[in-house]
Amino acid sequence: MRRRNVNILLTGTESDSHTWNLVYLQLLLEELGHPVHNLGPCVADELLTAVCAADEPALVVISSVNGHGYRDGLSAVRALRRAGFTGRVVIGGKLGVAGAADPEQRGRLLDAGCDAVFDGGDVGAFRAFLGSFSAADTRAVA
Repeated sequence: MRRRNVNILLTGTESDSHTWNLVYLQLLLEELGHPVHNLGPCVADELLTAVCAADEPALVVISSVNGHGYRDGLSAVRALRRAGFTGRVVIGGKLGVAGAADPEQRGRLLDAGCDAVFDGGDVGAFRAFLGSFSAADTRAVA
């Protein structure tokens, strides 16, 4: 059985204007064969939820490098879940201004609806996560 690709929505957080992380992730995801819709930096929760409602991605990847990923990511995932988004949501990058998010922050992100937290940009763990998708986890891509 041929594995279908995951329809991925890639986004920066509301306060993060960096783009190099998003370009890197898009290239990585596309190299792995996944179709990607990159929303870019400084994405407000309202835009993220609207695009998810329209595109129905199987996976939302939230990336942050400005150190406010925990705060902005928590807001984004809560907004997605309140809006009824049922796909997978992951967050990664520099999530705290002092470095890694503490275990309590990580727990809050997971409790709010994140399926995985890749603090510090653990690309190996992210690749393993992507490999864990089965055909049942993916949505048809036109």
